[in-house]
Amino acid sequence: MTTVDQVAALRSGDVRTLARSISIVETQSAQARKLLAAIAPLVADHSPQVIGITGSPGVGKSTITAALVSAYRKEGKRVAVLAVDPSSPFSGGALLGDRIRMQQHANDPGVYIRSMASRGHLGGLAATTPQVIAVLAAAGFDVVLIETVGVGQSEVEVAATADTTIVLLAPGMGDGIQAAKAGILEIGDIFAVNKADRDGAQTTAREVQQMIALGTWPGWRPPVVLTVGNRDDGIDDLLAGIQAHRAWLSQSGEEQQRRLRRVREEILALLASRTVQAAQQREADLNALAQRVLSGGLDAYAAVDELSARLTP
Repeated sequence: MTTVDQVAALRSGDVRTLARSISIVETQSAQARKLLAAIAPLVADHSPQVIGITGSPGVGKSTITAALVSAYRKEGKRVAVLAVDPSSPFSGGALLGDRIRMQQHANDPGVYIRSMASRGHLGGLAATTPQVIAVLAAAGFDVVLIETVGVGQSEVEVAATADTTIVLLAPGMGDGIQAAKAGILEIGDIFAVNKADRDGAQTTAREVQQMIALGTWPGWRPPVVLTVGNRDDGIDDLLAGIQAHRAWLSQSGEEQQRRLRRVREEILALLASRTVQAAQQREADLNALAQRVLSGGLDAYAAVDELSARLTP
């Protein structure tokens, strides 16, 4: 299939072509670059609403994601889900269990669910998430839901990728305190206390509201909603918060600024990846410099300077 045929099939909604295109993009190969160049005009013309869902393990991210899929499908919107699972540090494989927990949507032609392994990438996302979003945009999806790995306080990268970031908390897990740490409070556009039928839900919500009150919010103050994802309780309130935030993004001009920052971060990430790959290809130089640093003949900064000079054409 030529790239032109592939793009045409992608636009027509062919699921196999969509899956194949995402797999190509994940390889970060020359073929991937060719495909991304071909769909760039389509991505510029159609930007889906990107919603990030993050939180600690066990707070119900998959349940809330599935509930949001159902809500958006009732509105007639095409929805894509990127469920990122942690990879084994030994084999590089992943269980990809989030997709298993969303099987009720598997046969809906208006829903596409893609599991992605983090492959050691930090920040809660896979390294190729921005490029996969571009493919989904070219395929005409209206909403893209990104469910992060769920490893704790380091999952702040989703805020640079999503238009709206939902931070999920749960009572009895210390999440009220965790929300104040490591930037988690700052990345949330909406906070949802899930499993709100448990004791302590109101207390957790009050703790988060108190911490929000201590912050400075330029134009948008994050709401705190209570949800019970497995019963769809509070999902309407969560949707209302998402819609209100989207309206604020559009009216304030922040939406364009966020998307510009997203592209800047994507460019910088690709540049960093290319630089690391180029350095790794000069294994003899890298080993020699490492030995000099180890023996005290050179410091790490000077080693970087030397290696950078050798990489510059």
